[in-house]
Amino acid sequence: MRPVITLITLGVTDLARARAFYAALGWRESSQSQEEVAFLQGAGTHLGLWSRTELAADSEVADDTGGWGGITLAHNVGSTAEVDEVLAEAAAAGGTVLRPGTATFWGGYNGVFADPDGHRWEIAHNPAWPLDDAGRSQLPD
Repeated sequence: MRPVITLITLGVTDLARARAFYAALGWRESSQSQEEVAFLQGAGTHLGLWSRTELAADSEVADDTGGWGGITLAHNVGSTAEVDEVLAEAAAAGGTVLRPGTATFWGGYNGVFADPDGHRWEIAHNPAWPLDDAGRSQLPD
């Protein structure tokens, strides 16, 4: 297996609301999207938005009563100011800032927001993980 994640699919309760939220954050919807599923273009890794019920069934989840879905998505940026800017964008688009930007124990700066379906996003500046022009981070050896 190559160490590549090409798509992260989020199970959402209201697809129209999720589409609007991510569009407000600058995610561009692909022409491959359909009425019941949205594919959003990322810089290497893409997002899918699909009914939480359908995603659970497709993922062989037998009982979606709260234990499924323990995932946090991360978005690294180039500065501490950008962390605060992205958190403000998320709040303006209808997300909930759960932790404002703050210095971390590992020498960086981060904050957390939840999208309208509760999916958590860590927004982080990690000075040890430089970003290329496309916004991709390269982990140190």
